Amino acid sequence: MNLLEKAAAWLLAILWLLPLLYAMWAAFHPPAYATHLDALAPLTLANFEKAWGYAPFPRHFVNTVILVTMVLAAQLVLCTLAGFAFARFEFAGREIAFALVLLQLMIMPEVLIVENYLSMSRLGLVDSILGIGLPYMASAFGIFLLRQTFKTIPRELEEAARVEGCSWLGVLWRVYVPLARPTYLAYALVSVSYHWNNFLWPLVVTNSVNTRPLTVGLAIFGAPESGVDWSVISAGTLMAVAPLLLAFLLFQRQFMQSFMQAGIK
Repeated sequence: MNLLEKAAAWLLAILWLLPLLYAMWAAFHPPAYATHLDALAPLTLANFEKAWGYAPFPRHFVNTVILVTMVLAAQLVLCTLAGFAFARFEFAGREIAFALVLLQLMIMPEVLIVENYLSMSRLGLVDSILGIGLPYMASAFGIFLLRQTFKTIPRELEEAARVEGCSWLGVLWRVYVPLARPTYLAYALVSVSYHWNNFLWPLVVTNSVNTRPLTVGLAIFGAPESGVDWSVISAGTLMAVAPLLLAFLLFQRQFMQSFMQAGIK
């Protein structure tokens, strides 16, 4: 990497960090210093206390954890079975079915909001955590990723397991799933971060505190009718992103290795 590329990389890193650095500054200083950078400005935790009491953050945290866990568990099961079927079984219409899966990758989720809302309404799942997560449980990206990973696993391992008496599910569980662990970890990070930060669909399908995730609950801080306090907004934002940021810092090495082995760019 030459000097120009290093400089560009550092510039992009600094630009990416600037909003986070500002949020940290505003969150730990009084509102009067939110836009006034003074090295002698006093530190305070009052913004976090105010943000915590401004909205039912514990309820929002629980809702978000339930949501991302439920969606990820369903995605891992469905995408594993579908990816395995596309990678190892011959059946009529397989290529057409896989082409339809790839076609789904080209459709933005926002385009389907109206149809998804109508479907959740018919199922009686509006304003429920299940209603937030259900449209995302069959992930085209997850199916594609696992299908490509499974196709790289030597068939000799599958044949050896079959000779030993393993069923197809046994082969999947004992051979394919362990060898695809880096892909699972990389995909889990992508899925959790997306659904932790997803805002528009949860905003549309929920209308009560009992079901709102963090992103929707945090939006009330910026509502003009409640007043815009950048210090409190920054404190709330840090509380919302802290679990993901902490997880990334603790498992950064494993995450990076998983992304490189899985081939996710």
